[in-house]
Amino acid sequence: MKPIYLTDQDYQRLHHLVKAQRATTRPQVAAALSHELERAQVVSSLEIPPDVITMNSKVRIREMKSTTEMEITIVYPKDADLRAQKVSILAPVGTAVLGCQVGDEVEWSVPDGIRIYKVEEVIYQPQSEGD
Repeated sequence: MKPIYLTDQDYQRLHHLVKAQRATTRPQVAAALSHELERAQVVSSLEIPPDVITMNSKVRIREMKSTTEMEITIVYPKDADLRAQKVSILAPVGTAVLGCQVGDEVEWSVPDGIRIYKVEEVIYQPQSEGD
């Protein structure tokens, strides 16, 4: 499995989020994110490539079977708002795309099977904008 890239700050915050989730009634959500953290290559914010999805990045992804595209922003749970296309990192799609680069394909389980999406574009990444 291809490694993903995370900033050191995102890694620390997400590690704390995993710990907090394990103490709730949703440990399976924590397990999925924990697995992604384990395979991450952690780099400083200054070293993260501009085409990598970090926390608070806005991205365009395409579903491979239907070719439907969507733009989403990956956020912490408290900032999630589906009407504004802000997806929690704890949602399957949020966990799946975190740390991926343009051109990567990701898959995750949905009630009717497996969905495969391709990362088409990182529209906004805080680190590359100096935020």
